[in-house]
Amino acid sequence: MRIYEIITKKKRGEALSGEEIRAVITGFASGEIPDYQISALLMAIYFRGMNAEETAALTMAMVDSGERVDLTPIKEKDTYPEKIITVDKHSTGGVGDKTTLAVVPIVAACGVPIAKMSGRGLGHTGGTIDKLEAIPGFRTNLSGAKFMDIVKNIGLCIAGQSANLAPADKGLYALRDVTATVDSIPLIAASIMSKKIAAGADAILLDVKTGSGAFMKNLEDARKLAQTMVEIGNNCGRKTAALITDMSAPLGYAIGNSLELLEVAELLSGKLNESTISKNLLELCVELSANMLVLAEKGSLDECRILAKEAISSGKALQKLAEMVEAQGGDRSYIENSMKLNEKHTYAVEIPSPQNGYITVSDTEGIGLTAMSLGAGRTRPEDKIDHSAGIILNFTSNSYVEKGQTLAYFYTSARLLAVQATEQFLSSLTFSNNPVELPPLIYEHIF
Repeated sequence: MRIYEIITKKKRGEALSGEEIRAVITGFASGEIPDYQISALLMAIYFRGMNAEETAALTMAMVDSGERVDLTPIKEKDTYPEKIITVDKHSTGGVGDKTTLAVVPIVAACGVPIAKMSGRGLGHTGGTIDKLEAIPGFRTNLSGAKFMDIVKNIGLCIAGQSANLAPADKGLYALRDVTATVDSIPLIAASIMSKKIAAGADAILLDVKTGSGAFMKNLEDARKLAQTMVEIGNNCGRKTAALITDMSAPLGYAIGNSLELLEVAELLSGKLNESTISKNLLELCVELSANMLVLAEKGSLDECRILAKEAISSGKALQKLAEMVEAQGGDRSYIENSMKLNEKHTYAVEIPSPQNGYITVSDTEGIGLTAMSLGAGRTRPEDKIDHSAGIILNFTSNSYVEKGQTLAYFYTSARLLAVQATEQFLSSLTFSNNPVELPPLIYEHIF
C-alpha cells in the first residue's frame, strides 16, 4: 500500500495495520518516504488518534529502527546470586525534577543494578545529563562496552542516550516539533516507550507529571498518557507501572543544574529530618524508589519504602552516587563535599518579597523559564548552558512571608540577567490572606 493511501486511511479515522505502520517507519528511516508525507500522516494521527494496537505497533516499529541494549551481562555478575530484574525509570519532566539523580543510587544501594540512559534539558525542563555534567570531568558520552562495564562493577550508570536508540523517533519528533503535532498522546507515548523498551530493562516505572510546570497540564491528560504507556510496556513484555505526580510547584528548593545536584547530595546525606531537606522531594524519591524495588521483586511496597529510607539514612545511596561519579571520570569530592557545587557562580542576588501573605506558585513553568533566562537552560538543543546558574527558593507553598523577606536567591554570571528575570519570577507567584488547598504530591498509581 502506498503512503498516500495510508494517509487517506488515517484521515478517514480508520485504524492502520501493524504492517502499514512498520512500512511507514521503515520508509521514513530509509528516506524513501519524504518529510511532507510523514508530516501529513502525523497531522492525521493528531486529529484522528490511534488505538492501543496502533500505538503499540508504532512503538515497536521505532524500537526496531535502531539498536537494542542487551542487559544480560549485568545479570551474570557474581555479586547478584539471586534472580535479577533490571528496572528503568522515566519522568515526563518539570521544574526542579532531580529525582533520577537520587532514585538511581537509592535503588542501586538496595541491590538492583540500574543502567540508565537520560537526556538533556530543553525549554523550562531540566535534563539529568546537564546536571551531572556540572561535575568536573564527568563523562556521559560512553561506549556501550564502557556503559555496561560500569554497571557490572558498581551497580549503576547514567549516560547520554545513544543516537542509535530508536533513531526513527528522533526524526519523527523533529517533524512533530515544526508541525504542531507534539501534544498527541499516542505519539508522545510511542516516543517515550520506544526508547525505554530499546534500553533493555525488564521493568519500567513512569513518573507522569501534571500541573502548571508539566507538559500535561491537567490530570485527565496525564492519566490518559500514563495508562497508554503502561499498556504499551505491558503488551511489549515489560512489567510497567506509573505514578501520576504533582508539578504545580517546583520540586524541592533548587532549580538549575549544579544547584539541583547539590540538593540531591544533601538529601542523600542521611539527614532526613533537617529543615534544608524538602519534604516533598524526599517523599517522592522514596516513593519512586520503592515502586522500582517492587518491580524488581524486592518486597511489598511498605517493605520497599523501608529499604529506600535505610539506603538514604545509612549513607549507602550517597556512596553509590559518589562511586558512579568517579567511575564516569568525575571528581567525587563534589558529591562528598557538595558545597563545592555552589562555588562557581559569579553573582548571588536576593529577591525580596514585595508584600505580606501566604505564598504559592501559580505558574511553575514561569519559574522554570526564569531559571532558563539566568542561564540554566536552553531554547535550542545546540545552545550552551551555565551549569552554575539557577534559583534557590526560600519558601514552601502556603508558608507565610513578610514584605522584604528573601523569597529566593538567583545565581547567574551576569547581574543584569537577575534584574531582568525578577519580574517574571514574581509574576509566577500568588500572595493571599489565607492558606490555599494544595494538590496531592501523588495522584494515582497505575499498573
